[in-house]
Amino acid sequence: MFADRLSADARAIQQHLDTVLGALSDQPVVQAMAHATHGGKRLRGFLVLESARLHGVGASQAIWPATAIEALHAYSLVHDDLPCMDDDDLRRGHPTVHRKWDEATAVLAGDALQTLAFELVTRPDTSPTAEIRADLALRLARASGAQGMVLGQALDIAAETADVPLTLEGITHLQRGKTGALIEWSATAGAVLGGADPSALQSYARALGLAFQIADDVLDVTGDSAAVGKAVGKDADAGKATFVSLLGLDAARARAAALVEDACDSLTVYGAQADILKEAARFVVSRRH
Repeated sequence: MFADRLSADARAIQQHLDTVLGALSDQPVVQAMAHATHGGKRLRGFLVLESARLHGVGASQAIWPATAIEALHAYSLVHDDLPCMDDDDLRRGHPTVHRKWDEATAVLAGDALQTLAFELVTRPDTSPTAEIRADLALRLARASGAQGMVLGQALDIAAETADVPLTLEGITHLQRGKTGALIEWSATAGAVLGGADPSALQSYARALGLAFQIADDVLDVTGDSAAVGKAVGKDADAGKATFVSLLGLDAARARAAALVEDACDSLTVYGAQADILKEAARFVVSRRH
């Protein structure tokens, strides 16, 4: 059931992104935005839509913040792939934006996707209540900026040239921003839209986000670039400390599995209604790409 729901949500999000971007002028920067937002699992958007379902929020509302988080995630990937960052040639099995176009277009496309995310989340379509839209935007700003994702990215870059490798605690803190902050925003968005307490979903998302990153570290060691859709083995080549390098492959997998159980336990308050979110958590550690 989870796989079907994820696929259906991914199609709905892609269709909505296509509609939103199709309303813009046909310029290289817009073409690059469309390229960057094509494909992917859409896990973050799925979390928005599923958490909205838990709180009785209709899809016609939830599709806007779901699309917003995918636009913002795409911006982060475009910038992360740049030569001054990770310098990647492939993303989701296709040439990265700066390879298909150029670096300037990639920077501008990323900038435009970031601002588009805030436009989408603050549209009246998202919620008829201005306070709810403002709360979502404030939470998104904190999750994506110097308190969240950008901070995590900065710590990751600094760690590459640090004299002392990161400890397990340091990596956990780094990844809670780099990967976990947007996952947390996504999973709690439905509760915010519904005017409900987001604390259970916040606990779920924090465990899920860390499990997701550990699974990424495992894939960087065990994955195939054709299946993963991007280069693998880069962390080891760069000598970066990861969950796998510090814990070992088996212990890292065990840690991710334990986090998944913690995530599922956090959803007890929702009963069987949260079964699909529990399946999503288990998918995170079993994925092959």
